[in-house]
Amino acid sequence: MEQLTPQEEQLMLYVWKFGKGFVKDYRELYPDPKPPYTTVATVMKKLEHKKYVASKLYGNTYEYRPKIKQESYKSDYVSGIVSNFFQNSYKEMVSFFAKEEKLSEQDLEEIMNMIKNRK
Repeated sequence: MEQLTPQEEQLMLYVWKFGKGFVKDYRELYPDPKPPYTTVATVMKKLEHKKYVASKLYGNTYEYRPKIKQESYKSDYVSGIVSNFFQNSYKEMVSFFAKEEKLSEQDLEEIMNMIKNRK
């Protein structure tokens, strides 16, 4: 899966949230000041080229839908971070967040419970 730019990722979040729609629909989801229609359309074409969305032509406008599930993207994205920054060790990643005080003791207990209960 090809990595997304921040601009592409933002639009994909809207596509996943909204589902099928037209560029004007996704543009409305942006906060003010909204980007120009042409900017959203250009980013959408890049997403289509990268195979994140599919399109269907209606008259002179395209309807888009997600081709990649958000969970699939999230999994690949996090795996890349773990591989590139934490020596492919999820333990190292969790340890990093604990040291940086991004995870509380209660968070770690909940993670432990999730691990124990999945068996």
